[in-house]
Amino acid sequence: MSFQRTLSKSWWLYFVFIFSLCLGLHSASQAKPRARDLGIPFKGQPGTLNAITDVEGVEVGHSTIIKGQARTGVTAIFPLGKNATIDVAANATTFNGDGEATGLHYIKEFGKLNGPILITNTLSVGTVHQAAIEWSRDRLSRVWALPVVAETWDGFLNDIFGLHVKRKHVFEALNEASGGPVAEGNVGGGTGMRTFEFKSGIGTASRVVSTDQGQKALGVLVQSNFGRRHQMRIAGIPIGNYFTDLMPESGEAISTDGNSIIVVIATDAPLLPIQLERIAKRATLALGRLGSIGMEGSGDFFIAFSTANRFDYEQNGTIQFHAASSLNTLFEAVVQATEEAVVNSLVAAETMTGHKGNKIHAVPHDRLKKALAAHNRLNPSQ
Repeated sequence: MSFQRTLSKSWWLYFVFIFSLCLGLHSASQAKPRARDLGIPFKGQPGTLNAITDVEGVEVGHSTIIKGQARTGVTAIFPLGKNATIDVAANATTFNGDGEATGLHYIKEFGKLNGPILITNTLSVGTVHQAAIEWSRDRLSRVWALPVVAETWDGFLNDIFGLHVKRKHVFEALNEASGGPVAEGNVGGGTGMRTFEFKSGIGTASRVVSTDQGQKALGVLVQSNFGRRHQMRIAGIPIGNYFTDLMPESGEAISTDGNSIIVVIATDAPLLPIQLERIAKRATLALGRLGSIGMEGSGDFFIAFSTANRFDYEQNGTIQFHAASSLNTLFEAVVQATEEAVVNSLVAAETMTGHKGNKIHAVPHDRLKKALAAHNRLNPSQ
């Protein structure tokens, strides 16, 4: 065997090893448990991925910043993919308004959304807003003059005044957006977030329902960052009572205030903007099921869009809508999917230590299952 053939074989074996390693890592990331994997019961029929990307065309991208004292990032949600230049029907509402979401006045005035919805931390809204304009200017034929950028506070784990989110991170989230499975937990804008004083972050879920216009999909993505431990309920059980330990740990006395949630709702059901506002309002009921009281310092913003009703910037078009009497299945789907998305954000999250030694624990899966089993609320098939 010549030296050249030996070398070629070695490179081939090296390639196979690296490919197998990458495949294994990918499989491991996909194998990360979700709420249903633990046997937590939820009503309704999920889509194939049980994610917002079950709505055809929706793409999600993350940029995660874990470096030094930074525990933050950016998440981008495109209604029709990152190459689209047309609008979709949309509307928005607020449960409690101690927060910021740019572009909502435009959405409510015109009943449509152009471009993605971006989510980050409270003090990075300006950076993300400007970077989104630059990205569309450089890449698309149409500039997003009024991008939608929403936020929740991550100042316990993240050095939020360090302003670590930069233009490159926004571009990364936008450029890497894709369909398929959606990463959850400590990723993107959810990197430094917590819910009921446990580690949380990004979560998603979906439902498939029958309507007067056939079978439709509805998906939800949340950046969850609300609640106190004693309020926490899962599957109707006051789970917070079982976890009086594992509270946030302060390396330095810093307030754990921050009670917000951003809920993004996508559907392929043709809906009018006023119907989408009614859809968005129902997310509040899911938060109530989980134990939220809409705390005084909470910024709870809900944005809903329909990929079925599209508005070409250059042309006239037509709009479809569901009969009001058939909306109940979609109302139910929103409540179910939002509830599950929040629980998925908790289950997927991992314990994190961040700014000045501050630490937020992940909810322990074994103890959570044991508590639910004590109330006969664990799915027996799991």
